[in-house]
Formats: sequence, structure tokens, C-alpha cells
Amino acid sequence: MSTPKITKQFVDKLPPPETGQIFHRDPLLKGFAVRVTAGGSKAFILEKRIDGKVKRITLGRYPEITVEQARNKAQEYLGEIATGTNPIAKRQRHALQNLTLWEVWQDYKAIKCDLKPRTYEQYEFYFNGELKDWKNKAFVSINRDMVIKRYNELKEKFSPSYANTIMRVLSALYRFAEVQYEDDSGASLFPANPVVRITQLKAWAKEPRRQTILKQHQLAVWYSAIKDLKFNTGAANDHVAADYFLFLLLTGLRKNEAATLTWKNVDFEEQTFFIPDTKNNTALTLPMSDVIAAILKYRLRFKTQDYVFSSRKTGYFENTKGAVSRLKESSGVEITLHDLRRTFITVAESLDISMFAIKQLVNHKSGSDVTGGYVIKNFERLREPMQRITDYFKTQCKIGVQDFE
Repeated sequence: MSTPKITKQFVDKLPPPETGQIFHRDPLLKGFAVRVTAGGSKAFILEKRIDGKVKRITLGRYPEITVEQARNKAQEYLGEIATGTNPIAKRQRHALQNLTLWEVWQDYKAIKCDLKPRTYEQYEFYFNGELKDWKNKAFVSINRDMVIKRYNELKEKFSPSYANTIMRVLSALYRFAEVQYEDDSGASLFPANPVVRITQLKAWAKEPRRQTILKQHQLAVWYSAIKDLKFNTGAANDHVAADYFLFLLLTGLRKNEAATLTWKNVDFEEQTFFIPDTKNNTALTLPMSDVIAAILKYRLRFKTQDYVFSSRKTGYFENTKGAVSRLKESSGVEITLHDLRRTFITVAESLDISMFAIKQLVNHKSGSDVTGGYVIKNFERLREPMQRITDYFKTQCKIGVQDFE
């Protein structure tokens, strides 16, 4: 028996199926139908061949949309199809006209899984900070002139490096959008990346590489200030901060790699420590020198949780600003925590340690070095160079293993 014409009375009386969904197709307007689910939901749909494939377009849920409204909308779509317009692609494009930068960022977070949590936090900081006034703008409305203007403002207000970073983050969102949002034919709905204008104008600011290190004549003064920080400031976490800062100098680790070191990854029997989560996503096992071992054994006395360098508030020691400021005031030496890593590398090079060993110690990728790709990492081969670097600092800083007894 054929389906009667779809009317309000007909739709109101439609019972739900026991399972799944059922379609009731209108005999007068070809392709127009009402779909009923087992949960009792009713919606109007249009089925039509578009670009060689049968497509199903949802017109709206009942009773939010009336039968007559749905029928009119179906006729409108059929008219577009008859003139060669793809209404699905048109609707997608229309919807994306209103997609905001913040909504694209939410999709980016949900789909991109290869970045570290802190990277997502940093990106969001920019969207809630220097790009806050663009947050709720339509993504397609951010044009090249706006990008250039904002980029120049950021350079003037902050620094070339900071401006470059923010624009690279914005560019990453546009590259994501280009492949993520497509019309029904597979064409990108966001093919234009406005940040490209900076490249086209050759306007990217040069970022001078930071060269700051602890100089040889500063090492003894700096270590003396470390000991003062450890025992004399009275600040709650300075006792941890002092050992953490020295550990950074003696290992060359990045600050977060050292801060998140856990006791389960410290092996006193094998005299090694293991960093599973590094910046380049390559796990790292390093040997302990005598002073590194002494620092870790000393910290073990104060173990209260899983992290070697722990904080009651944040779990691992993360908020270093106050301790760094007090260390600077006491020593008269102004450096960042990453400067300690740079100092480690500089000292290693001065001791004529092989470049392969240095790269393995600091977990730098070999890049295009084909030979390096065949060298198997062996932490035992790194034990001697690690100790040589520590011996240098022991001499220059006047560090003694007994300092940790």
C-alpha cells in the first residue's frame, strides 16, 4: 500500500518502529520523506541524486519545523539541484562562513593528538591573549591585511620572536582547516592561509639566537648562591629549587624533562635515570655522574610523592620564577633555565667530547646525518663523557659530593 501524502495529521499518528528507523515517503513530492526512529524522534528528509550519488539531506526535526516548512525547503533544494547547484556543499559553505577562530581551535584540539598538553595550553594562551579580539570572529573574515597589521603590532609591543611564534600558531590553524573542512566534492573550504602574506612580503623578523651561558668566572659565584638558596632563604620550595637548578646544569636536560622526573625512572643500581617524555618524542636514558647520583640520593631523603623535584601545590616543581629571581639577586648572574642547558653543551664541546655523544646526551635529533641514524644509543658509552662534564663543573664551581651527604 502506498504512503499517503505527508501531512501534520499523518505525521502526528506515526508510531515509532520497534528498532532502528523507518522512512515514510511522500507520493507527490519525489524524494521528500519523514524519518521516525525507535526513540520516537521524527525528522523530515530529502533524498536526491547529486553529482552521481544519492544524498540524504535532513530538513529539520518535527515539530520544530512544520510539514509545510519542510515541504517548501525540499522544493527549494530540488530547484537548486535542477539548476546544477549542490545544496549540501552550499549549506556547508554557509555554515563555515560563521565558524569562528575559537571553534576551529576546538576542532584542532579534538583531532590533533600529537602535541604535548603544555603546547595546547600555550596555544590557548595566545587565543585568550594577543588574539583575544579575533577569538569570536568568523575564521574566513581574518584577512591578510589584518594579519600583517597585528604582526607588526606584536613585534613592536613584545618582540620579533614572540610575534613570530603567535603567527606560526595561527598559520597552523589555517593549515589544519585547509584539510579538515571540505565540501561534498572534496574541495577545501579554507584554501587561503592569510599568514602566507608575511612570507610573500619576506617580512618574517629575524630571531637572533640567544647566546647566554654561565661563563667560567661566574660558576663559583653561581654555585655559592645555589647553596645559599638551598639553606638560607627560608622560602618553602627553594630547598628543592637549588637541587633542581644544579641538576639542570649537570645533565643538560630541558627544564620540563627534569622537573617531571619520577622516582620509578631513577635506577640507583644501574646508576641511570630515564626520561620517557621529551621534546622530540624520543625517550632518553642517561648515566649518573657522581654528583648527579649524590643529588638524587639526597632528594630521596625528602621523598613525599612520585616526583624527584616535588611541590606540594603542583606535584612536580613547576613555578620557578621566585627562586630564579632570588638566585639572580644573590649571585648577580642573570640567566634563564635554558641557559643552563646551553652552558652544559658549551662545556661539553670545549672538552672535545664527540658531537655524536653530545647529541645523545642532550637528545638532539641527528637530522640529515645518515651515519648518525645507524649509531645505536648506548648509555654506557655516555657515562665517561657525562662524568668528564661533571668533573669540569666540580672544579670550576667547587662542588663536592660531600655537599649532599
